[in-house]
Amino acid sequence: MPDRAQQPVDRQLPTEEARDLIALVRDIAQREIAPGAAEQEEAGAFPREVFSLLSESGLLGLPYASEHGGGDQPYEVYLQVLEELASARLTVGLGVSVHSLACHALAGFGTKEQQAEHLPAMLGGGLLGAYCLSEPAAGSDAASLRTKAVRDGDDWVVNGTKAWITHGGVADFYTLLARTGGEGARGITAFLVPGDAPGLSAAAPEKKMGMKGSPTAQVHFDGVRVPDARRVGEEGQGFSIALAALDSGRLGIAACAVGVAQAALDAAVEYATDRRQFGRPIADFQGLRFMIADMATRIEAGRSLYLSAARLRDQGRPFSRQAAMAKLFCTDAAMSVTTDAVQILGGYGYTQDFPAERYMREAKVLQIVEGTNQIQRMVIARHLTGPETR
Repeated sequence: MPDRAQQPVDRQLPTEEARDLIALVRDIAQREIAPGAAEQEEAGAFPREVFSLLSESGLLGLPYASEHGGGDQPYEVYLQVLEELASARLTVGLGVSVHSLACHALAGFGTKEQQAEHLPAMLGGGLLGAYCLSEPAAGSDAASLRTKAVRDGDDWVVNGTKAWITHGGVADFYTLLARTGGEGARGITAFLVPGDAPGLSAAAPEKKMGMKGSPTAQVHFDGVRVPDARRVGEEGQGFSIALAALDSGRLGIAACAVGVAQAALDAAVEYATDRRQFGRPIADFQGLRFMIADMATRIEAGRSLYLSAARLRDQGRPFSRQAAMAKLFCTDAAMSVTTDAVQILGGYGYTQDFPAERYMREAKVLQIVEGTNQIQRMVIARHLTGPETR
């Protein structure tokens, strides 16, 4: 059974322009992304042509300023675009979120000259970005990263390996966090590195249980020379830049999680209303009706949570705690909803003939990327009780 298009969601959109934007995204998702998504994921096909289409349609720079090629859209709207894209194919929705994350450093901390030179191509020129923070031995403890950038005249020479990089090997630019000083967070600096820089290479993509169409790979920096003009922010400011980007990125993951969960609920409802046992649709049985009700409630609660955090961000108010809560709740909800969807489909849910098993495999990674859910709980607790005593 092929994936079906997501049923329209009653979205909370502030303007007529936003409503038209969502209608455009939904049309693209249904015509260009959802058809064949399962087959392409199984084949590990990276949809570069889809990202090119999204760039041409002005959808890769939505939350950034129009003066640099962005869409001037509030996060409240941008995140609902991500949800629509992720419901059609998580590789695309998450890919747009990662691209936005990779643009965040330059848009938020770059000089006016840097922004004028690079942002138009990054936001609307067909380029695709990646974000290089994690390393083989520095995941949750990102401040312990070891990739080094050493000053050499007007350049920096970078050596080291980054790990778990979405778009590793296919990105046109990498936002890189590297050590330029002493140990800890204060010795880290941000750089904008071209994807074709000499000495930059990517390993073979990781073999994953889900999101096979999205390449995740180690990225190696072997004597890569980066001009100081591509340093973003001050020396030693990189870790605070990274954390600021991750707060926004976590909202993107939350929105993608809700999109996957919504797609799983749609598939479960369609199956339950069509499948007949004991002379009637299985949707008539109270056990399944209660499961479906709980699934829908988790989705609606998650959507409200990420939108609430987005509105804080749009108002310029602190939102770090709410972003961690949204990432935690929405991704846990997606795992629960997709698991229930497989259960509702029974034996068919365990087969690749139906999309539920793919949604379940994809949901798992959302509890891990951009800060595991255990890290989110630590972030939330620190906001409430202060740092841990040692």
